[in-house]
Parts: sequence; C-alpha cells; structure tokens
Amino acid sequence: MEMKSLIDKIFQIGRESGLNDMEVYYSAGSSLSLKVFQKELDTYNLSESEGLSLRGVYKGKMGYSYTEKADEASIEQLVRDVIENATIIDSEDEEVIFEGSKEYKKVNSFNPGLSMVSEEEKIKFVKNLEEEAFKLDKRIASVQACVYGDGYGETIMSNTKGLFLQEKSNIAYTYISVVAKEGEDIKTGLAYRAGNDFNEFKVKEIAREAVDEALALLGASSVKSGEYKVIIKNSAAADLLEAFTGIFSAEAVQKNLSLLKGKLNEKIASDNFTLIDDPYMEDGLASKSFDGEGVACKYKKIIDKGVLKTYFHNLKTAKKDGVETTGNASKGSYKSSIGISPSNFYVEKGERALNQMIADLDKGILITELQGLHSGLNSISGDFSLAALGYLIEGGNISRSVEQITVAGNYFEMLKNIEETGSDLKFGLPGGAYIGSPSLKIKRLSIAGE
Repeated sequence: MEMKSLIDKIFQIGRESGLNDMEVYYSAGSSLSLKVFQKELDTYNLSESEGLSLRGVYKGKMGYSYTEKADEASIEQLVRDVIENATIIDSEDEEVIFEGSKEYKKVNSFNPGLSMVSEEEKIKFVKNLEEEAFKLDKRIASVQACVYGDGYGETIMSNTKGLFLQEKSNIAYTYISVVAKEGEDIKTGLAYRAGNDFNEFKVKEIAREAVDEALALLGASSVKSGEYKVIIKNSAAADLLEAFTGIFSAEAVQKNLSLLKGKLNEKIASDNFTLIDDPYMEDGLASKSFDGEGVACKYKKIIDKGVLKTYFHNLKTAKKDGVETTGNASKGSYKSSIGISPSNFYVEKGERALNQMIADLDKGILITELQGLHSGLNSISGDFSLAALGYLIEGGNISRSVEQITVAGNYFEMLKNIEETGSDLKFGLPGGAYIGSPSLKIKRLSIAGE
C-alpha cells in the first residue's frame, strides 16, 4: 500500500475510534558495515528497518504506539495501543500535534551517486586501505580495525492538521586504527572520514594520516606536572564538545541538570568562541529541513562571541519557557519518544592554521587525544580529568611526543579561557559526526604528569 494512502487510512480508523489530533511518523532505512582483518573480509553486516509510530489525543491525553509492520493489517492494533497508552499516562505536561511551519527550506542530504557504488567496490576499498597502511612503514605491526560503512534513511511525517513532510538522506564513513611498534614501544594511530560522496574517500590519504599519527607518538614520555598553555586539536575538541552537548538542552536546564540555567544573554565564554547549530550546512551529516515534531529547522548561534543566546528547544520545553521552539526536537527512530538534539553543531572556525597557533607558543602542550570521556567528566559541574596524548611544544615547535598525562579543568572555565580558535574545523567520529570543532588554544589547563 502506498504510504500516503496508508496514513490516510490510519487517520480514518483513529477518528472512528475516538482519537482527535493524530500524527504518523514513518521511517525506513538500511545500513551496511564491512570490516577487514588480515586481507580477508572479517565482518559483513547488512540490516534494513522500517516502521511507523502514531501519536494521538484521546480524551485530552496524548498516547503513543508503534509498529514494525507498516501495513493495513497493523492499523487497528496501532490505534488501540494509542488509546490504552493515553488512558494510563499520568504526565501533566501538555503535548500538541504541530500544524506545520509557514515555510520549509529544502535540504539536499541524499547523494544518488553513493547508492550506485557496488558492494564489490566498497570491499575493494576497505581491503586496499588495510594493505596501504602496512605498505607505508615496516613499523606498522598490525591494523586493529579497518572499517567501511554506509546507510540510507527516509522519514515521512504527516498529521491530521494537514502536514505532510518527506525527507531522505545517506551517509558513508570509514576508519582505520593502526599499531606501530619499535622495540618495546607500541602506539596506535587513527584516521576517519565521513560524508556521502564515496569518491572523496582516498585510500592513500587516510592510511597515511593513521600511520603518521602512530609513528609520531613512538618514543613518547610524560612531562612535569603543572599549569600549561594548551592547544586541544580539532578532533579532540570535537569529542569534548560532544560530551558536554547535553548542557545546552532546555530540558536539562528545566530539570536543573545544567549550570547554564538563568545564563541567557550572559557572557559565559571568551569573545573568540561562537557555537553554531546549522541544519542547512552543505554536506553536513545532520542537515535537515524539519525536526522530530515537523517544525522547520533553523540556523542559530547558541553562543555568539561568548554570549549564551539560546538553548535547544522542542515544542514542550519552548512552551514551558514561553518562547518559540528552536526546531531541535529529535526522534531517534519511529520507536522513540520526542527528545532534544542539535543538527550540525560546531565551533565557528578562526583565521589561522594549527601550525601558526603552535608557532606562537614558547612552551605548551598540544593535545591530540582525550581518553575516558564517558567516565572522567561530570557534565553538570563541568569538571573533567582525562588521560591524554599529544606533544610538547617548545620555542614555537613540536619538540617530542607526550603520554601518561592527565589534563584536568572545568569546561565552563575553559570556555572563558579560549584565546584562539583555529581554521581547521573538523567533525567527529561516525557516532558524533554532526559535532565539530577547530583546534582551540586555551590560556591554561592543569597537566598531571611526572
């Protein structure tokens, strides 16, 4: 049955059963994951999913249900489950079905070219990537992981107020982790790419990046404990931002789980720090025209030159605060309830390259990797204490690699101590591929070493 006809049928049976306003959220998708180990295809996972959810108002209460079978035979059970859910729900929060925004900006996040790439080409690519890493240097002892993956998704939202929205997107990613060994010294290096243009994935370039990182860390040692000027490299800065993204959610603020409560229009960061949420970003991996409630997404600065301008809102949190939603309602899948999340969320880049920022430092630390992000920080207090890897900077140059150090500080204080943002904006690993940052120069952070 064609999806529009199926949705109309759901609304018809819903009305006959006593439901008032209703909304259908349909999603379908597929994902492929390939992993190579020692020249052989070690893992091949192909999965497909499809389903839809129904929200509906019954006797003044909102009920939810979902089904994995998007067909006519599922409709009556879907409607019954909404009524049952609405009857037992005890939330006092009023929820509404959104009638639609005045205008939706078209976003193109689907590349038909990616869907034309054959599985044979993808397998050949990931095998070549592993082979290239071994060829580059005899000190590469092993490849821990060599992965290619891609996915496709389609979303349809429709409601009884006349809204009908449809969007599709696709994404590909690859990463390789290599192990370099020299004597008893062992170090790892990682490189990754994400996007929806397969032709942008260059085997030699990606392998070289991972190998160079591993080799550069050989011979690392600690440094004396103390306060240092620090540059947090782009990928590590993006990882740190991802760990603290929740503090910008209005839901966290309203539940007293964010220290940003009551700080709107106040200076909370350095003049050099601007934080952007851009759903229309060209080639952005979270670009979209509407959010999980059917609200038109919008470009916004969360922090503008250090001043906190807004939180992320959905319809419910916006109503509580008496403001407009920011179009950041999220719905992880058709099974999920409404949450809040950013789109393409990143620190605005500055003017100068990383090597120029390094050249200004008489003595400092360049941090390239932060470890233990899920256990070594508290997103509510902002405190963090994280194992780190990187390089010692002396006289404006990298003098040697550094390991066995812990960097500690407070995220809210760190934002105030950002002296410069680099020009090297980079987005994170596949799981956080929508969160990005350039390298950040910090006035001081505590480093525990020798």
